[in-house]
Amino acid sequence: MTDIFNEIDEDLRRERYRRLWDRYGLYLILLCVAVVVAAGAWSGYRYWAKTQSEASGARFEAANRLIADGKVTEAEAALDQIAKDATTGYRVLARFRDAGLVAKQDPKAGVAAFDALSTDAAVGALGQDLSRIRAAALLVDTAPLAEIVQRLQSLADGTSTLRHSARQLIALAQFKAGDLAAANKTAQTLIEDPETPPGIRSQAQLLRTLTASAVPTPAAPAAATK
Repeated sequence: MTDIFNEIDEDLRRERYRRLWDRYGLYLILLCVAVVVAAGAWSGYRYWAKTQSEASGARFEAANRLIADGKVTEAEAALDQIAKDATTGYRVLARFRDAGLVAKQDPKAGVAAFDALSTDAAVGALGQDLSRIRAAALLVDTAPLAEIVQRLQSLADGTSTLRHSARQLIALAQFKAGDLAAANKTAQTLIEDPETPPGIRSQAQLLRTLTASAVPTPAAPAAATK
């Protein structure tokens, strides 16, 4: 009797499975096909992205070789093309490299190129901050102190990894403008900041030494009277 009941249960299970397959089998097949196609498409995309990145990298290196060989005009044309149709990272690198080339030939045009990058969200927040630093560095010898401060103060006061470079340029601009006390104070903030990079810290220490005469010497305590 037990065997008969087991056979009945088995028949019932097979019947349920058959009905489920009749109802949902096609969807299961389609799901399996979709998973296989998606996996293949993702693998294909990763391969395509890798080859595109490698090709962009090779083009960028070729442009750098043109620069090293003194073929600036050809290098600029190559960088302009990379900035248009290369992968995202190399597009940004090409624009920065091109702006640097422009700055060597015409600092004013270089400032304009870096200013354009500083307002372009496509280069990312760090890229925008770096562009502000590069533009200010081109101007620090010639622009009024007020312009350098206007360009960099918010960056110097913020938490960007480039805030120390911004403070360094402000201190240098203050020194060049003859505001030695302000330069000394800015240099001191760099020295006191434990996150200031060693190279910038060393320059701040030198600047503080050069401007020490502008800092009032603390008055000696008055002698006690008997």
